[in-house]
Amino acid sequence: MSAQADSSGLDVVAVGSAIVDVLATTSDEFIDDHRLVKGSMALVDLAESDALYGDLPPGVEASGGSAANTAAGLASLGGRAGFVGKVRLDQLGKVFAHDIAAVGVTTSLTEATEGPATARCLVMVTPDAERTMCTYLGAAGTLEADDIDEAFVASGAVVYAEGYLWDAPPAKAALVRAFDAAHAAGRRTAFTLSDPFCVDRFRDEFLTLIDDRVDLVFANRHELCSLFEVDDLDVAIDRAGALSTTWAVTCSEDGSVVFAGGERFDVPAVPVSNVVDTTGAGDLYASGFLFGYTRGWSFTRCGRLGSLAAAEVISHIGARPQIELAELIGAVED
Repeated sequence: MSAQADSSGLDVVAVGSAIVDVLATTSDEFIDDHRLVKGSMALVDLAESDALYGDLPPGVEASGGSAANTAAGLASLGGRAGFVGKVRLDQLGKVFAHDIAAVGVTTSLTEATEGPATARCLVMVTPDAERTMCTYLGAAGTLEADDIDEAFVASGAVVYAEGYLWDAPPAKAALVRAFDAAHAAGRRTAFTLSDPFCVDRFRDEFLTLIDDRVDLVFANRHELCSLFEVDDLDVAIDRAGALSTTWAVTCSEDGSVVFAGGERFDVPAVPVSNVVDTTGAGDLYASGFLFGYTRGWSFTRCGRLGSLAAAEVISHIGARPQIELAELIGAVED
């Protein structure tokens, strides 16, 4: 069920897009005026990113990226986290490298001296706390197989990767190499579906990847239903359950569902009095779940810590925790 970390290695090595987030509060009208799909992540080129950035109200810049957020959350819980990604050796690249090291994450970070600029994601948060993202992948999308240090990857009990990487063919090859290196070393692999629109683009490839190379899948209910092209969550769960994989599926205010090997565990949500920004909720759920998973906890306990970590991050702007998440662990004893 679980993946125990040894004393000399890391709990989780996350492979993902090294991105600097720009978070701003906007109106629904702003989303409509810019012809964006609310709640989605769209890929844009540098010119489009610069134009949209120029229209944004004042915001907050912070290191981000889905897998990097999960690594940062794990470190905040007291776990041993690593991150693999790629930046350009420019100002934003230096910001990303500094920030992720400062939160206690060990990195295998490729710093390119030429090519596309460091990736950035414009995150527009509307009054209902929904986030709409426009991402310029830049250097992050040029991550390739040769950037994967197999020894570093194999030092993690779990190698965790984000579905967003699949949008860039070189990064896709890097993800596959990382998973293969993990399994060759007897490690576990975990994958997050990332976004319903991402699932729509790569449904068949994701299903093949999961069947061939993934031990643990993270998704929200919309992504899971999209993966199996159904509207009913229970039907999607039945179909996912036919695969020899463990699934952790978040369902917003309805908590989460964890299932594997014919067993299902329903985990209640943690009440949040004021939801400010849902950016990073799934990333931090994965942090909490993986912390427990690498320590042999029950699935229910893993899900509870994931819910607590997600509740913390949606209570404020930004996808990184504002407290030491290790403070939450005592609340999830079996």
